[in-house]
Amino acid sequence: MQKNWISLGLMSGTSGDGVDASIIKTNGTNKYELIEDKYFEYDSRVYKDIHNLKEKINKVEDLNTYNKELVDLERKITIFHAEIIKKLNLSNDIIIGFHGQTIYHNPEEKISRQLGNAKLLNQLTNKKIVFNFRSNDILNGGQGAPLTPIFHYLIGIQNKIKLPVCFLNIGGISNISIINDNQNFSELISRDLGPGNCLIDSWIRKNSNKKFDENGYLASTGLVNEIIFEQAQELYMNRKNKKKLSFDTNDFDVSFVRGLSLEDGAATLTSFTGSIIGQELSLCLKNTKEKIQEVIICGGGRKNEILLQKIKKNLPSDVNLKLIDSYKIDGDFIESQAFAYLAIRTLLKLPISFPKTTGCKFPTVGGELVKN
Repeated sequence: MQKNWISLGLMSGTSGDGVDASIIKTNGTNKYELIEDKYFEYDSRVYKDIHNLKEKINKVEDLNTYNKELVDLERKITIFHAEIIKKLNLSNDIIIGFHGQTIYHNPEEKISRQLGNAKLLNQLTNKKIVFNFRSNDILNGGQGAPLTPIFHYLIGIQNKIKLPVCFLNIGGISNISIINDNQNFSELISRDLGPGNCLIDSWIRKNSNKKFDENGYLASTGLVNEIIFEQAQELYMNRKNKKKLSFDTNDFDVSFVRGLSLEDGAATLTSFTGSIIGQELSLCLKNTKEKIQEVIICGGGRKNEILLQKIKKNLPSDVNLKLIDSYKIDGDFIESQAFAYLAIRTLLKLPISFPKTTGCKFPTVGGELVKN
């Protein structure tokens, strides 16, 4: 009989507004049980520091240029995570999957940098910490992302979801997991599609005192600038890096809607993002062995009704979009649950990425363990 482990996943996504924390019980293979999900919001200073630094770091040399600021912010983020762990009053033998805050991701340069000091977190909490989930995959020729497909697979089989099925995660970046076979990890297919919430969030942050467009309200009150929209689409579809399979939020910027009102900018960016996701998703669905008729949506973007309408508009009419919440699963905590699961797989020296999910040369064990 396989041992069950208790693990905590800590995930700070590209929105940089806080940390999702999920405690699960899992054997690291084919079973998991949710114990608790909880969200912890960063204070405004940390939130601003994350986004200010992220905008400054556009190439690998910038990591050295801004090293002092990065080290200072990393310490603040690590202490914040330590405070979360203390508030949750966890058992001593719990395993913690610590993702950290991605500040720069470029697999072509063999680097994915997350802010978070695992050794310091271990010292502050006296807990076993699994971190650095992406490096091994990149070293083995992969993109270092997405890493959640194996957990999407587990959700699919545990909830008896009809296969084949596609999971669409709309975080800062949008990505998919296609599950064809409920027996074989090697048949998992995954890739990034393009922008998710990053363009819309960036526009809202820069032009208002809000962090995001709640439920797509601002986009619904604005008008799409059709000329800008068409030009942006054409430029994106004819971009030089069309074969790129993994994106950083800094691969996209909102400069092409500069000069528009807050609402019109939100409307134009939402239409642009929705059309890219819909078109790229359609292409992926066309290339599957078996016809996929259900797309299950998770991540913060699933709450933006206008964005979902734009995605749907660009999909075949017989493809059904379904929120993961309809399976009684909270779509806000999929990634934090996933990193709790991946932490146990790391502990058991089981692969977390596969050739068809990240492009790595062979199934790859990711993550490093820090313990006392």
